[in-house]
Amino acid sequence: MADGLYVGSHRSARRGAGVEFGGHRTYVRGDDLRWLDRHALMRHGRLLVREFETETDRVLRLLLDATASMGYAGPKSPVTKLEYAALLAAVVARVALATGDRVAVDWFGGKATRWLPAIGGRDSFDRVVGVLEAAQAAEDLATDISAVERALVPVSRYARRGAIVVLFSDLIDLPDAALDRIATLSAGGRTLVVVQILDRAEEEFPFRGAVQLHSLEGGRSVETDGALARPQYLEAFRQRNQQMQDFFAHRGIPLIRTSSMNDPISSVRRLIGSLDRARW
Repeated sequence: MADGLYVGSHRSARRGAGVEFGGHRTYVRGDDLRWLDRHALMRHGRLLVREFETETDRVLRLLLDATASMGYAGPKSPVTKLEYAALLAAVVARVALATGDRVAVDWFGGKATRWLPAIGGRDSFDRVVGVLEAAQAAEDLATDISAVERALVPVSRYARRGAIVVLFSDLIDLPDAALDRIATLSAGGRTLVVVQILDRAEEEFPFRGAVQLHSLEGGRSVETDGALARPQYLEAFRQRNQQMQDFFAHRGIPLIRTSSMNDPISSVRRLIGSLDRARW
């Protein structure tokens, strides 16, 4: 579908001999302070980091949220959010592996999840698919920021300069400060792309009459009238989405929002396009 995107060598942000200046991006915690542009700070009052480009191989690191909320499937959804995320991750892995790039898989939350180091070669796709298919949505990390931090450590340690990290998550019921921790994955010359996967019921709140709603993480339960609660819910949902959009946009991190009922081909094309713009 998009194999041509990965042909040959790829441009990346990397310091070294023979590099070219590649522009600026917003500073995020963890960036090397040596590459702060002091002149931009004095002129505009903004912390900007200078980036440099050279030719290098790439590693694609797939980071999947397998917490309990990712196991949700609404009344009309054929798959859970985690199953949809695994499908998108498998397709992107297939494209990368087909052109000689390596792929790694990381998780936070979940049951039967297996970390997979960066691999390539003939049998790699089967191994990636096996890891993705085995995972089950589980664990409530809504108040456990340390669990999220521990899960991000391998990504930060092994995703070196030039790597691309793709996070698949609903971004729901994450601990306070989790987004700040996730954003640090774009530091150190890495590129981070966030794919937010929601269920159509979460987007539209189709419930009517007396309903009892339970959060899969956080232990909250609410009894309400669906029709009366819908306008307030949709407004809160819109505001939350806008806040996340602004958060990632301010840091130069692409955010792709999709639904588990969307055509996966369309979602993959949007993701591939985002990777292309990220100079894969």
